[in-house]
Amino acid sequence: MGQRIVLAIVLACFVSSCEKKPGGQTVAVVNNEEITAADLNAELNNSNVSAADANKDARAQALERLIDRRLLAQQAKSDGLDKSPDFLNQQRRATESLLINMLVSRQANTQQVPSVAEIAKFEAVHPGMFAKREIWTLEQLNYPFPKDAGVTAKIAAAKSLDEIAQALTAAGIQFTRGTKQFDSALLPPNLYAQLGNLTPGEPFIAPGPDRAVASVISARQSAPLSPEQARQLALTQMKREQVNQLVGQRVKELKAKAKIEYQQGLGPAKR
Repeated sequence: MGQRIVLAIVLACFVSSCEKKPGGQTVAVVNNEEITAADLNAELNNSNVSAADANKDARAQALERLIDRRLLAQQAKSDGLDKSPDFLNQQRRATESLLINMLVSRQANTQQVPSVAEIAKFEAVHPGMFAKREIWTLEQLNYPFPKDAGVTAKIAAAKSLDEIAQALTAAGIQFTRGTKQFDSALLPPNLYAQLGNLTPGEPFIAPGPDRAVASVISARQSAPLSPEQARQLALTQMKREQVNQLVGQRVKELKAKAKIEYQQGLGPAKR
């Protein structure tokens, strides 16, 4: 009998020690799973609310969102979704993306700040982003990509948006018209130079796999940046280019050292 009492006491202590309770860095417990202060701060930051500035109501709302997500995640696990091939594939991709983003961030933080001369050179090479930046009003036709090469040729030879519309109508292809504002800063320098020098009313076409968009610049509004805005944008873009170059070079180095085996027919094309 004494042994049973001792065993019962030990088991009770063991169960009690396994039951998690809120306190300290644990702000809530959901079915014995902890939600920590770090989790809550991350939720606030993801909602563009500083954890240091968040009031009681904001923290309570953020905590309820965390609890709701935790409950749904627990239900998904209970249904066995965390063992499905689709979940495992997406989990692997998410993990890889997070690791890559952290690697890229570390690379970005180690780069030197460009000099004044380097910034000025970058701005000169990208006029559509800086001194000659414009906001374009585009008149557009959106249509499914023609399967008939003859229709495609007529569209390519068209001198106006109306001629493209006529070619589409004659071919029985339905299209929609629309208007869009476009920032020339989004264009690479070579494309900005090409589109910026089109004659008034001359169309250009952006093809896609299934659809294409024909556009005409119907209005142009100058929108140069202030010197400080230009400097900040130049620094951001230069940093992005530096990181992309470093990552590209790192990938080449890693591939050169790695042992990579392809299934027959799936390897890169030989040049």
